[in-house]
Amino acid sequence: MQILLTLSVAIYAGLMLSRIAKKLKLPAVTAYLIAGVLIGPFALGAFGIEGLGFVSHENVKSYSLLSDIALGFIAFAIGNEFRLAQLKKIGKQATVIGIFQAVFTTVLVDTVLIGLHFIIPDKFPLEAAIVLGAVAAATAPAATLMVVRQYKAKGPVTDVLLPVVALDDAVGLVLFAISFGIAKAISVGKVDLISVILEPILEVALSLALGFIMGAIFTYCEKFFHSRSKRLAMSVAFVLATVGFSKLSYTLPIGDGVHIAFSSLLVCMMLGTVFCNMCDFSENLMDRLDRWTAPLFILFFVISGAELELSIFKDIAVVLIGVVYIIARCVGKYFGARISSKWTNCDPNIVKYLGITLFPQAGVALGMAIKAEELGAMGIIIANITLFAVLVYEIVGPALTKMSLLKAGEIDPEGATSARKKKEK
Repeated sequence: MQILLTLSVAIYAGLMLSRIAKKLKLPAVTAYLIAGVLIGPFALGAFGIEGLGFVSHENVKSYSLLSDIALGFIAFAIGNEFRLAQLKKIGKQATVIGIFQAVFTTVLVDTVLIGLHFIIPDKFPLEAAIVLGAVAAATAPAATLMVVRQYKAKGPVTDVLLPVVALDDAVGLVLFAISFGIAKAISVGKVDLISVILEPILEVALSLALGFIMGAIFTYCEKFFHSRSKRLAMSVAFVLATVGFSKLSYTLPIGDGVHIAFSSLLVCMMLGTVFCNMCDFSENLMDRLDRWTAPLFILFFVISGAELELSIFKDIAVVLIGVVYIIARCVGKYFGARISSKWTNCDPNIVKYLGITLFPQAGVALGMAIKAEELGAMGIIIANITLFAVLVYEIVGPALTKMSLLKAGEIDPEGATSARKKKEK
């Protein structure tokens, strides 16, 4: 009963706050995140009434399965943006921008934070500075996709944005694995080049291979059904199965041990990419799937809001380092996207506004931060700074994405059309 009540309160709180957000001309994603904070452990949940909100962080984490599933569907939807016909037009531009801005951001953030380390070496270890540079590369695909869908954004910036977001997460995973290996080597005084080089390559390659295999099987199985409802059910089954398989991991007895794992985001993105290019009715099916997943996405963002650790604000050092990290990352994303989009002769609006739409950061960065905790005390510093940055980015990022797309002329200034008003007409 308590689980069902908590989920219903989460959806209700998210929906009601989205009405207020609409009046304030803020994206619904921002409302869902704030709703999570309000019913989370630091607000309503603090009263300890189970079923009325999330009473503790352990309680919030018990719903992580829903978040994993939601991220799987979000990644699957982004994968559907990689249609060959569209990639022929923007593939080169998206690839150059995606890789360059991620690497540029990492180098810039690393440079700034390593400089900060020399100013306050006791508070901020060198290893933490190196790892945070790689964490800065990741962007939040979920928040970006939700803003695009809510306002039905269309145009050059939107066309490039989703492939770039998908690609920079892949690049971010590679950069993080290398940076993490270097940081670990500095802390223990030993470099294991095999794991530093091999692990990120294997993670990306195996994730794409698993996604391709699942996508091919998925497309083949869909042909046995003609009913829209059964095809929808098959789609849900395959996304769930793909998320499940992506949780597999294994350690090879090479060197100090090479950890083989999958990125659920990359696997599900590849699943969607293969499906949309091999299946002739994928667009129609995706439209139906979007409607089915709407409550799931609301839950995902409300749970994400409840997970935000507000007690971080008590540590002044974390706040100050976090502010430096946020500013450096924003500068890196903006100018990295601007420089690379100029190189590739992109539309002027892409040059002006794409960088701002890459500010949101959440799931992938938090996953990296959790992995960084293996470094011990310095890993906790990385996790806290990342959490602080995510708190700021998740509240402000979606609004900045909306503002950029609005100025680029890719969102109707009146916003989403009311279904009720449409029916009355």
